[in-house]
Amino acid sequence: MQLGKFGVWWTTATATPELAAETEKLGYGTIWVGGSPRAPLTELEELLDATERIVVASGIVNMWADEPGPIAEAYHRIEAHHPGRFLLGVGIGHPEAVGEYKDPYTTMVEYLEDLDTEGVPAERTVLAALGPKVLKLAADRTLGAHPYLTTPAHTASARPILGSALLAPEHKVVLNTDPEAARAIGRPTVQFYLRLINYRRNLLRHGFTEADLADGGSDALVDALVLHGDTKTVADGLRAHLDAGADHVCLQVLGDDVSGSQRNLAEELLS
Repeated sequence: MQLGKFGVWWTTATATPELAAETEKLGYGTIWVGGSPRAPLTELEELLDATERIVVASGIVNMWADEPGPIAEAYHRIEAHHPGRFLLGVGIGHPEAVGEYKDPYTTMVEYLEDLDTEGVPAERTVLAALGPKVLKLAADRTLGAHPYLTTPAHTASARPILGSALLAPEHKVVLNTDPEAARAIGRPTVQFYLRLINYRRNLLRHGFTEADLADGGSDALVDALVLHGDTKTVADGLRAHLDAGADHVCLQVLGDDVSGSQRNLAEELLS
């Protein structure tokens, strides 16, 4: 499965067939659909229906929200209609959003085992992973890892754990050369994730402090998690993940002009 060096990450609300067709023409390799898409994953299939070559990935299906059986059924249906173009990303979600939260690692292992029993190939799944233990699980049991809300420093630390497995981090971007204006766009999104313990722990592991995580995030934290500037500056920030060991980087455009920003970055990243 060829994901390309760069892809895009959208919420289900952003992910329209029209934007998918345009994104494929620009040369991006993969569309990642986040926001915990639910079985039967019809919104992902609609993106595949509207395109010819680009890979579509779930980024990610929440293991707490859908049992593995219906997700496996969706995988097989989509694979039959669009062979070789669907990548199933799964992850554990967040304890804050789940009423009955079992041991997350055990749940991930069991879920992957159930997908295997249902005939979903390991090489067609990826696992949302941040910490060393889950990164190792991703390497051992799936195609690789899809980290979210990370920096190139995390990518560099994840690479030796994953070995030759896929490493496909997400990174948020704002094409705006005014730092204050860019932070005003990026901070609300960052602030949401700073309420979640798994992201907090990961950021603290990689050099940020409790002060950085307070009050919606320090400028330094927001700047690290949401690249901003002109097209070249942002593109260079995305390439830093490749330099640190990533195989593929998916950019998430924040702001109103997703299409225009993707187009401008494609000229820099994909030409």
